[in-house]
Amino acid sequence: MTETQQRVVQARETARQLMGVALGDVQADLAIINGSIVNVYTGEVIRGDTVLVKGDRIAYVGKNARQSIGPDTQVIDAAGKTLVPGFIDGHTHLLNGLYSISEVLRYAIKGGTTTIITETMEFGFPLGYQGILEFLRSARNQPVKVYATVPPMVSISPVAREHVLTGEELRRLLRSKGVIGLGESFWGPVIEEEGETLRLIAETVKSGKVVDGHTAGARGNKLQAYTSLGVSSCHEPTTVEEVLERLRLGLYVLVREGETRRETEAVARMKDDEVDFRRMILASDGLGPWQLTTDGYMEFIVQKAIDLGFDPVLAIQMTTINVAQRFALDDDVGGIAPGKCADIVIIPDLRTIKPEYVISNGQVIARNGEILVQPREHRYSKSTRNAIRLTRDFSAGDFAVPANNNRSKATVRVIDQATYLVTREAILDLPVIDGLVKPDASQDVIKVAAIERAHHTGKVFTGFVRGMGFKRGAMATSTSWDTCDMVVAGVNEDDMAQAVNRIRELNGGMVICAGGKILAEIALPIGGVMTLSSMETISETLHHIQQAAASLGCTQPDIRQTLSVLTTGGIPFLRLCESGLVDIRQNRLVDLLVD
Repeated sequence: MTETQQRVVQARETARQLMGVALGDVQADLAIINGSIVNVYTGEVIRGDTVLVKGDRIAYVGKNARQSIGPDTQVIDAAGKTLVPGFIDGHTHLLNGLYSISEVLRYAIKGGTTTIITETMEFGFPLGYQGILEFLRSARNQPVKVYATVPPMVSISPVAREHVLTGEELRRLLRSKGVIGLGESFWGPVIEEEGETLRLIAETVKSGKVVDGHTAGARGNKLQAYTSLGVSSCHEPTTVEEVLERLRLGLYVLVREGETRRETEAVARMKDDEVDFRRMILASDGLGPWQLTTDGYMEFIVQKAIDLGFDPVLAIQMTTINVAQRFALDDDVGGIAPGKCADIVIIPDLRTIKPEYVISNGQVIARNGEILVQPREHRYSKSTRNAIRLTRDFSAGDFAVPANNNRSKATVRVIDQATYLVTREAILDLPVIDGLVKPDASQDVIKVAAIERAHHTGKVFTGFVRGMGFKRGAMATSTSWDTCDMVVAGVNEDDMAQAVNRIRELNGGMVICAGGKILAEIALPIGGVMTLSSMETISETLHHIQQAAASLGCTQPDIRQTLSVLTTGGIPFLRLCESGLVDIRQNRLVDLLVD
């Protein structure tokens, strides 16, 4: 019998069992009785129904269930409690949190998150095709469902564009089990007709899979041009007006409540508007270790929406059925109904999102915050542990910036930190000493460099950044977004070199040093972006790193994120990579020295 024939036979047997339970001829494996059930399809809360489960599927929901409850049926009495579908995070970056998948699932499981859709570019840039396959393997056979999107690999870095995934590799990934569509493609390069990305979008749409959007800053004609390609969602709106513009175009809008951005409060004033919210979703867009250990996962996001005044049933719909429909998963997940996966969360009442039971694929995996089914720990291959490919140690001279002339000052284009994420351009005069352009502490200007660390190119670019607050020392990280670079910023070039060399020794990580001493560090040996340490350890270590940065004068509230995003083309507007400064508005490299 072929594999396809086996699947057909298995499907027939599953259907026969489910029908038998519904008709009272077969004993259910699990029965949840006496609870109030949130029906996300109608918006009703139905009291007193029973949910019958056979295997990993729901067989029956209603009041005529007694015949199917036998001596071997596990019975959960949910009297006074409320049943909701398992929560779904429709857009996240599991690989951006530094933690392994088994660590984040410990928090997902006890909080009632039973399905996760994640981006994968964090492995794609340093590890390529094999790295993404490695992540897909790590997501298989877990207590909850994890789906991935293929990264379109849009980057400001010429080296990354030359060396990372090929079009054919991306197409193969789109056909992989567990891949649900194409990840976020920054709208600027797309509407400028970047050929490979356009082809990938077209092929994704043709294959029946979804295309995630990234429309920060797009509006009017440009937004509609981007949407017309088949892009069907966006997680970038920050205001009610931006949300409405995208909803009116038929886009699914994901409102973020995560580490990088939190917009639920900003859009909460539309909660009472006469707007159809079927295409509005609550998502994390990535959660930091401190959030997971302090707040939790999707249960926190749902609770916050309710606390901000959203109708509880609507908040639940925005994290269950709306997400499932967006990804064409609603035949399997998103609701409590016959034939669906038995993903059910039992909470005290409609306004208290504190899971008492979490059921995934028909199995009780957590009870009252205690995990009953542990996530599978993945053994990462040796190839993932060789992502820092620097051929030599660095010295202070590697970060020298020669001046164009013999004058005592140089006019320089400087990255200006407008917020801890957003940058602007500043044109400043900086001192020149012995023919080299120097930082200027009086203007809060320090050096910043991007070092290509994955493909042995040896490319390094050094520029300047204003607004980080450092008075001494340096910090380096191998977690730069959307490139194959390491980023280091510092007042002192010797400290910059020490931080980079220490990351080389660690084979990935973050390091803060000053005066020749390492003040704080974390090793990230998997791809240069992940540690296998516990979530609690990661959170504590990142706290120490932030404290060390503050002791050096840093004023940024999350220096890890501030450094990491300096290389992305997705946040305005002056960025850097190993090849130079990039103006995101013009989508081109610009000169560092302007005189």
